[in-house]
Amino acid sequence: MDFRDKKPASCTQPRTRPRRRPSKRAPELLRTVATTHKGKRLRVVFEDETRIGQKGRVCHRWYPKGERPPGLADNRFTFAYLFAACEAGTDNAFALVLPEVSTRAMQLFLDAYAQTIKPDEHVIMFMDQAGWHVAKALAVPENITIATLPAYSPELNPVERVWLFLKERFLSHRLLDDYDAIVEAACAAWNRLLASPGRLASLTCYGWPDRLAEMVAN
Repeated sequence: MDFRDKKPASCTQPRTRPRRRPSKRAPELLRTVATTHKGKRLRVVFEDETRIGQKGRVCHRWYPKGERPPGLADNRFTFAYLFAACEAGTDNAFALVLPEVSTRAMQLFLDAYAQTIKPDEHVIMFMDQAGWHVAKALAVPENITIATLPAYSPELNPVERVWLFLKERFLSHRLLDDYDAIVEAACAAWNRLLASPGRLASLTCYGWPDRLAEMVAN
């Protein structure tokens, strides 16, 4: 019998229909939220967290070819976490530095962010499926609707590019003495980002988030 006539082994994974892309599901979500919150101006933001601490990272730098550039390195393990929500393609953003990632920390962030939303606005907040984002104990404020991104898809969240920029420009090769120094460094980096008009808009302006903004505007 020719080997081409053999049936595939039982361990072969069957083809499955891929999950619809978030840009395909977004119109339906936006229509649902618009119907539920009539008279409100819808805004789309993206939320994420990053760890900042004494165990820093390396970055790109100019140096003679063939030579290894020197840099500071810290092997201690004190950390803080920067939570941020950014409106893609704009300079509108909100951030908090918190000591942990947990449902309690996420609740603090949502409550603080909800206070910045105008009475005639409603925010659709996209985020990944981390445990503290989808916890049943999380009480989402009435002026926020949480929408989750597909699993293992960090490229869909424009805030990821913000973290790369902050760490590359301001938070690499640093020696930070303690937790307070980490918080101060994180806040200083974030404020320097916001002090550069157009920088945040440039970092978060790409792909499907732009199409979402157009859907909301229409």
